[in-house]
Amino acid sequence: MEGIPTPREAELARGISAPPGHPAPYDAAEILFGAAEPPPFPEMNVFPLSWRMETPKLRELYDAARNPGWSPAALPWQTLDAGAFTEDQRYALAYWWGLLSTFDGSGPVVFARTMIHTFETHEEDPVRQCFFSITRDEVNHEEVCGRAITTLTPGGPLDHHPRTPLGQLARNNIMWMYHNGCRYWEGFKKGVHKYPLPILFTSFLMGEVASATLFHGMHQATHIPVFKEAFRCIGQDEARHMGICLAVLEKVLPALTEDQRATITRQIRAGFVFLSGILYEPPADFWELPPTFRDANRLIEEEARAAGLGILTMEERAENWRNAILKMKGLLEPHGIVFPALPEIGIDGQTVAFDPEDIIPVF
Repeated sequence: MEGIPTPREAELARGISAPPGHPAPYDAAEILFGAAEPPPFPEMNVFPLSWRMETPKLRELYDAARNPGWSPAALPWQTLDAGAFTEDQRYALAYWWGLLSTFDGSGPVVFARTMIHTFETHEEDPVRQCFFSITRDEVNHEEVCGRAITTLTPGGPLDHHPRTPLGQLARNNIMWMYHNGCRYWEGFKKGVHKYPLPILFTSFLMGEVASATLFHGMHQATHIPVFKEAFRCIGQDEARHMGICLAVLEKVLPALTEDQRATITRQIRAGFVFLSGILYEPPADFWELPPTFRDANRLIEEEARAAGLGILTMEERAENWRNAILKMKGLLEPHGIVFPALPEIGIDGQTVAFDPEDIIPVF
């Protein structure tokens, strides 16, 4: 009948032709008519994927981090002659890197877990990329700790058995630090899914400001060439991490709720307590340590200082901590965040309750 297309004419009109002997292809509109929507996507899942960008500054920081940069293997380890030090000096130098490894050794897994979390919570693409770059940096920092320890005390710290009383004290102290590292990691695993982005990033900023301060001071003070270069490289990384945290916080801090501000106040106190294990001296709030720990720590650090490591005095460390905290205070107080009291380093503020099982700060 005129005006009614044959099936073949309809097929051609759609611009689709089937090979001879084959049925005509499906029509997209016909399929769409019967299509069903998938079930709702679950929370805390990496799917569905997206690549939105809301903070161009973070993309710039990530692009700057793409450069392969420095390699721990390329540092001048050949200049680190273990035989140039006394036995106790070797134990003391390895001990300080063991202390640092409690923090930097956990860095790769902390930031890898957080990177996964940013995918689960569907943060913008540059946030996820920046956490990838931080994870890579932290693997480098952890490697430096391992190379320093095993060069000075082969098999250390677990499989090296010191022959002097000071070396035995050093090993005992490190085992206690690792005991507390276990407690921290269990708390972090529980806490990372609990807190929103502003609280996580405020805690991360605490670690980055403090560590940049530490490595800058030790770069200036050490007389051991490979460690001087390591401190310089690690310090540059930490400064970039600090820039990432600041870029995120500039965006999220203005929208904080009152509860979030109060939580950040508590987290700052928690961060100070945890990070003082390397930046100052472990307070009692979180740290489970034997009565001998602090006296042994001072004795061993004095030996490492005499060997040229560049460990700052307690007074210098207190001043560095105070300056780092005051920087953070200037950044956060304009957003209505009350600072906690930190009497250990002379910072006045609000007295806050501290839950050692509920901490997020990282290094």
